[in-house]
Amino acid sequence: MAGRLAGRIALITGAASGIGRAAAERFAEEGAAVVVADVQEEAGSAVAAAIRARGGRALWVRADVTSEADVAGAVAATVAEFGQLDALFNNAGTGGYVPFERLTAAEWDRLQATNLRSVYLACHYAVPHLKRSAAGVVLNMASQSGLVGQAMNEAYCASKGGVVLFTRSLARELGPFGIRVNCLCPGGTDTPLLRSFLDGVDQPAAAVAAGLPLRRFARPEEVAAAALFLVSDEASFITGVALPVDGGATA
Repeated sequence: MAGRLAGRIALITGAASGIGRAAAERFAEEGAAVVVADVQEEAGSAVAAAIRARGGRALWVRADVTSEADVAGAVAATVAEFGQLDALFNNAGTGGYVPFERLTAAEWDRLQATNLRSVYLACHYAVPHLKRSAAGVVLNMASQSGLVGQAMNEAYCASKGGVVLFTRSLARELGPFGIRVNCLCPGGTDTPLLRSFLDGVDQPAAAVAAGLPLRRFARPEEVAAAALFLVSDEASFITGVALPVDGGATA
């Protein structure tokens, strides 16, 4: 299958739904073999099966990104199945609005583990393999919330801000090995995660979208298109970047 990612192997966490699923489908369309890593067995295996049904190569791997053993296992399974790893997309994440005085230490720790520690873990296990790739690349999922503060969202903002600086630091260290490291900073995207955010503060989605410069939320496919660009050779001289895909929300 020809395309911008022909012959490459990509591991995507949180790929059973939302942006992760859209990225898995798009990467596969562009020729990559895709490892769909997620805790959602039915949905994740269905994404991989659909890619294979369209003639692509895909493997589903169960992975809780807060578990070091699961993350190490997902990387190992990728290399065992396809022989290499060229692109790591740390997409998995979680969040939810909560007033600061009700933000518990347990919830703080949960968000840091899912959104930030997981990025470290996946990179830790993937980098040795990426160093052996001729086109090694890491793409991390940050957020517009990692670029600007938001009320009742302190834990999420802190975790995503951490992803931005982790990305920039790792880009400097891995550049001499030819490995590029970037992150995406999406704004509101029509996914189950966004709907859970809005449910938590009882805000109508249409009203929130109307406040954006483009007057709508992103579609997962639009964020996946940005992910494809950063992973592909079209971005061969781009590293250390935190790219907003937010409809002008942080303009």
